[in-house]
Amino acid sequence: MTKEQQTENSDNDQSDRLLEIVLAALDDIKGVDSKVIDVRGLTSITDRMVIVSGTSTRHLKAMADNVVLEAKQHGFAALGVEGENGSEWILVDLADVVVHVMMPAIRDFYALEKLWSVGDQDNASA
Repeated sequence: MTKEQQTENSDNDQSDRLLEIVLAALDDIKGVDSKVIDVRGLTSITDRMVIVSGTSTRHLKAMADNVVLEAKQHGFAALGVEGENGSEWILVDLADVVVHVMMPAIRDFYALEKLWSVGDQDNASA
């Protein structure tokens, strides 16, 4: 195995670990209908997107806050959080994983799952 392959495997392991942390953090706060979209090869922005719905703007904020807290406790820093105060869509950027926390109506309107799903790629349900 070359040094480049070892680095790539290490990056994938870190990305997988971060994804597990994110999904657990969302599950802890009762996130609704979590979907994971693997966008490696489609964009250089991130490896995976997680889309989850909440029941109120307060619920969205609680989920986003928990994702940031759990990631930080495991050594991953959030690059940014957008739309926190009373927003119907909060984005948490963790570099390898971008989390979209949305109210159902906003999620339906923007249809990110359809936008980022290409061909026969399956969306993984969390």
